[in-house]
Amino acid sequence: MRQFSADYLRDTRRGMWDDREALADLELDSRERVLDVGCGTGELSRVLAEETSGEVIGADADRDLLAVAREQADIETVASDALRLPFPDDCFDLVVCQALLINLPDPAAAVREFRRVSSDLVAAVEPDNGGVSVESTVESEDGLAARARRAYLRGVETDVTLGGKGTRGAFREAGLSDVTTRQHYHSRTVEPPYAERDLRSARRKASGEGLADDRATLLAGDLSVAEYDDLRSDWREMGREVVEQMSAGEYRRAEVVPFYVTVGSV
Repeated sequence: MRQFSADYLRDTRRGMWDDREALADLELDSRERVLDVGCGTGELSRVLAEETSGEVIGADADRDLLAVAREQADIETVASDALRLPFPDDCFDLVVCQALLINLPDPAAAVREFRRVSSDLVAAVEPDNGGVSVESTVESEDGLAARARRAYLRGVETDVTLGGKGTRGAFREAGLSDVTTRQHYHSRTVEPPYAERDLRSARRKASGEGLADDRATLLAGDLSVAEYDDLRSDWREMGREVVEQMSAGEYRRAEVVPFYVTVGSV
């Protein structure tokens, strides 16, 4: 399973649940005991704790991320593999995860484990990373982002386009019933005044660092080494233009990621 830093999770999930309408089917106001599996730094856990008067527990295999979750969401946490949860059967009335199933080779196996420890509902919030859109004041950025995304999707080992359709399939395979899905769009914008995370991202583009981190995955698709080098060269040139526009206070970027909130009954 891929590893993510606390900074990456916080940056990519900031503001995701400003609008919580897509969580309506979780019936959070009636929950007594909720488990957030793969909770990471606790962004969803915090929302769950705010929306329910019951107990919320976060589980994750990464102890460093759990330390951040405890501080950010003020919840109890447990170090645990998603496929071997250290809880007895039927001990939660809601088990939920966010952007976890896309990182697992067998999503249905995890959902079966969620079903085992839930007495009522299981929910998953999963993106379709094939449906991401980017608009930028740097003319080349949206095209380069799409080019890199296509290569990444071909090379990644798990289904990061799982979205609603794939998640519903995993739920039904795991034996859940009454499966429903709501769509939720997460928009991330960069505009003046720029936050430090935005400046850091621009520097990584100009250096080609971000693409270098994903080099093995990009090459595992159908990119040759020469094509990867060309992409990185174009990416660095684009990054330098981003930095220039930021220096002039002119850079703006909007990225929209489609998420799907799927809920099923035990």
